[in-house]
Amino acid sequence: MKSVFRSVLSLIAIAASLVVASANAQAYRAFVSNEKDNTISVIDTKTLKVIKTMKVGQRPRGIMLAKDGDWLLICTSDDNRIEVYDANTYEFIKILPSGPDPELFDLHPSGNPLYIANEDDNIVAVVDIDKGTILAEVPVGVEPEGMAVSPDGGIVVNTSETTNMAHFIDTKTNETFANILVDNRPRVAQFTTDGKLLWVSAEIGGTISIIDVEKKEVIHKITFEIPGINADAIQPVGIRINKDNTKAFVALGPANRIAVIDAKTYKVEKYILVGQRVWNLAFTPDEKLIFTTNGTSNDVTVIDVKKQRGYKSIPVGRYPWGVVISEK
Repeated sequence: MKSVFRSVLSLIAIAASLVVASANAQAYRAFVSNEKDNTISVIDTKTLKVIKTMKVGQRPRGIMLAKDGDWLLICTSDDNRIEVYDANTYEFIKILPSGPDPELFDLHPSGNPLYIANEDDNIVAVVDIDKGTILAEVPVGVEPEGMAVSPDGGIVVNTSETTNMAHFIDTKTNETFANILVDNRPRVAQFTTDGKLLWVSAEIGGTISIIDVEKKEVIHKITFEIPGINADAIQPVGIRINKDNTKAFVALGPANRIAVIDAKTYKVEKYILVGQRVWNLAFTPDEKLIFTTNGTSNDVTVIDVKKQRGYKSIPVGRYPWGVVISEK
């Protein structure tokens, strides 16, 4: 009888914590690209419910906001283009050109141009988002994927999955000026907010390489060990570093975990259990919550950043891949 009473109390406590977390949350919208359904799920981050499902082009993956959050940009990879939608009305606006199989992209801090990794032709395309024209095509390594523009806008970095490099490109000349070797199959690159360091995930290598941007060299590598999980299932992909550069959160793929890392000491502090094959993640603008895309469980896990635990699973479309969160 006592055990039943304790179980009831535990369920009440969990329910209460969910109510409190939801009540304290600011209302934003999360946009999730569903790779197999050719849709975008729009989630209200306060109610934690899908409020809209948008039909888009084939195989949507990379997703981001532009024009102060008014435009939603989507890499529709199998259509070989970037689709632009109104992020407020969800109406189609236009198509931007890219090379074949665009996967990830990043925007210059000024708001233009857009840098696109085209996986099938080993090119980074530089696109004027207003005019809809390709300004330059920069040759990089084999299977380019990750894209990151430095906070000052001077450098754009591309990671090439097969060449296993981070390519540094001068945004003024659109020429590569450094190629830094990292571990196998680099996926995502993320600058710290001061622009001094670049974090690069290596999916097959199972590591995060920390690159000193000025020296153009790897100064540290982070590895992961999870009790009961085979090393080959620990596959780092998505990276998010908070604004004050004190904490980093890394999606570990089939390990079904998010690693919490002290971004000063590079020590792994905790692993947070989420859905299956977690691929990418995003902070809410107030950095109170993280939303993760869990590809094979077809859901999004909501993480309380302060408590460092997941507390809600939201069903979305098939194979959720990318996620971006609007302030509006």
